[in-house]
Amino acid sequence: MSKIITIGEPMALFVAEQGGSLEEVKQFGRYVAGAEVNFSIGMARLGHEVTYVTQLGLDPFGKSIKQFLQQNGIDTTYVTYESNYLTGMQWKQKVEEGDPEVFSARKNSAASHMSVNTIKNINWNGLNLIHLTGIPPALSDECRAAVYELIKEARANGVQISFDPNLRLGLWSDQKEMIKVINDLACQADIVLPGIAEGKLLTGFVDEAEIAQFYHAAGVKTVVIKLGAKGAFTSTEGRQFYTEGFPVEKVVDTVGAGDGFAVGVMSALLEGHQLEDAVQRGTAIGALAVMSPGDNDGLPDRAKLRSFMETKTTNIK
Repeated sequence: MSKIITIGEPMALFVAEQGGSLEEVKQFGRYVAGAEVNFSIGMARLGHEVTYVTQLGLDPFGKSIKQFLQQNGIDTTYVTYESNYLTGMQWKQKVEEGDPEVFSARKNSAASHMSVNTIKNINWNGLNLIHLTGIPPALSDECRAAVYELIKEARANGVQISFDPNLRLGLWSDQKEMIKVINDLACQADIVLPGIAEGKLLTGFVDEAEIAQFYHAAGVKTVVIKLGAKGAFTSTEGRQFYTEGFPVEKVVDTVGAGDGFAVGVMSALLEGHQLEDAVQRGTAIGALAVMSPGDNDGLPDRAKLRSFMETKTTNIK
């Protein structure tokens, strides 16, 4: 299987056990949140080797998160502790449908103090993919510099780059700067995986094909645009196609669906599958993700994925 590396901010996640606003709920279940955490767990469950780069607070949540990553088969060689800052935390509302209310306490967190020094000892030998999102560059100027350095090193070492914008508007003080930075990073990737709303905001175009062309013009080879329940639109090397979404019995929580989609696409590509099949796997894992309450507990192992895909049907237009 492939060797993958990613960088991000894992947070202690508290999910409400009853419905209602967060200010009213009294009981919460504890999980681990983070887009890159979700991606890492998903890839590891499918048998890929994943290394996670981050900085945690030297507190009970930070220690628990490192243990959680290790229990899920993720390499924590580059997970370090910072005694002067705390691990980020997040609270999430319980909802029956739609997107839940999410409140984060991550300003000045340990992860936001990552820098180029955090990544200086990474061993690039044998790595097949680096998966990046738009979250670390939003945390601080130092984190942003680290992401740029990672892209530089990946290119120098011939490592494929996938990029999911994963926009967090609340982390940016200036939307114009966000658009500039995220597009600059995306345009240095081999494959870009925006949601349709993200694509519209980042490029100014509303049509999927025009959004894809924006990135192609900057040198991106493959663009896969998530269309929610409708599936996905893919554009690569002069061809374009739509992939229908898998039917979902009940949407429990939409958080993490995009990360699951990225898991499906990238795992299949790394395993040598055709792009059409990879996107189909992405839609399947995205569907599984929305049927579970936590951000990553719905991500499947191979047996669960195979069973789900065999019992559901989807067609490529």
